[in-house]
Amino acid sequence: MSSVEAGSGTGPGIGVGAGVPHPRVDAATPGDDRASIGELVGELTQDLSRLMRQELELAKAELREEASKAGKATGMLAGAGFAGYMTAVLLSLALVFALGNLMDLGWAALIVAALWGIAGAVMFSSGRAKLRRVSKPERTIETLKEDAEWARHPTK
Repeated sequence: MSSVEAGSGTGPGIGVGAGVPHPRVDAATPGDDRASIGELVGELTQDLSRLMRQELELAKAELREEASKAGKATGMLAGAGFAGYMTAVLLSLALVFALGNLMDLGWAALIVAALWGIAGAVMFSSGRAKLRRVSKPERTIETLKEDAEWARHPTK
């Protein structure tokens, strides 16, 4: 017999879907080929595992794309840094020669070098002070500890 019975599969010809066959639904019997709880848990575990792998692959692809963009931007910043460095060197030489009109070139170079030394010391001191104020990501560390504890004892 097919899944659509002649007498029980069609309506009396009145209302929505009149004359359209409906599949026969029988009540479950103990001998059916239904999955056990263990099989369902196994399938769920496989599905979750597959989902996690797919999410990880998506994250990797996104990170690769973003890393490529970041690499290009870093190259541009490095070029700008080099241009700034060359500007500082050439302006320093110009200052040495300008001061050379007032005094010996050796003294002029020493004065410009001292100015750069003072600027470097100020930047170093400021940077070190700011680094000391940087704190650890406490919330992230705590969350990771909780996740690790849950992974060890998922039923607690």
